[in-house]
Amino acid sequence: MLVDHHCHLDYPDLARNREDVLARAKEAGIGRMVTISTIIRNYDTYREIAEAHPEIFFTVGTHPHRAHEELDIPVAEIVRLAQHPKCIGIGEAGLDYFYDKSPRDAQREGFIKHIAAARESGLPLVIHSRDADEDTAAILEEEMQKGAFTAVLHCFTGGAELARRAVAIGLYVSFSGVITFKKNDALRAIAAEVPMDRVLVETDAPFLAPEPFRGKRNEPAYVVHTAAALARVKGVTDEEIAKLTTENFHRLYSKAPRALESATA
Repeated sequence: MLVDHHCHLDYPDLARNREDVLARAKEAGIGRMVTISTIIRNYDTYREIAEAHPEIFFTVGTHPHRAHEELDIPVAEIVRLAQHPKCIGIGEAGLDYFYDKSPRDAQREGFIKHIAAARESGLPLVIHSRDADEDTAAILEEEMQKGAFTAVLHCFTGGAELARRAVAIGLYVSFSGVITFKKNDALRAIAAEVPMDRVLVETDAPFLAPEPFRGKRNEPAYVVHTAAALARVKGVTDEEIAKLTTENFHRLYSKAPRALESATA
């Protein structure tokens, strides 16, 4: 079994034929999926998707692109919403200095607020970081000193130093289809150095489809190609990487039940 711990099943590209997407995921051996929140005010959509399918879980949080839109939502409200039995994480939140769609001070404020929610709820934070390695690492290290929390750097495309600093404070690092891109030897080199007990795989669907589907719509079934690429980097079999990343998923997302029959809302 493989887990796609980061996809966006609410996005129109996947929602319009979601049942077919899920059927292909099942056929490919994807046993769990997490549909990730990008704006808290769409919470009911994520919840309804998860409640309709035992293999799907969800998170609650605000993407850095929209940080300025939800600074009024307090930590206590995020924690309250996260109490739903199928909500297993906080985020995605973080910093995106590539697009800068939200003011950077708002992004940083939102990031710290979500860290507080992760700390208080005991759920892992899903971190989005793009072109913001130093600020991301500095905030994480500073906040960890205030009280422990768990987190994953999703769709990792940062530098080796960010990966090293994240692992040093106990975080996980997740790789998407970007690791399959032919010219991305640098990312594969970073993946080779991340400890085996800290790696995860994801699609970030409908974005970033792996080879051989690059440029097309991504979907959870394609996480098998990302996992195969990571297996080659790590020098293990596809079966071993599936077992390893699934175990890492359950260690990080400890609220997610291992038996689906106990996952109903």
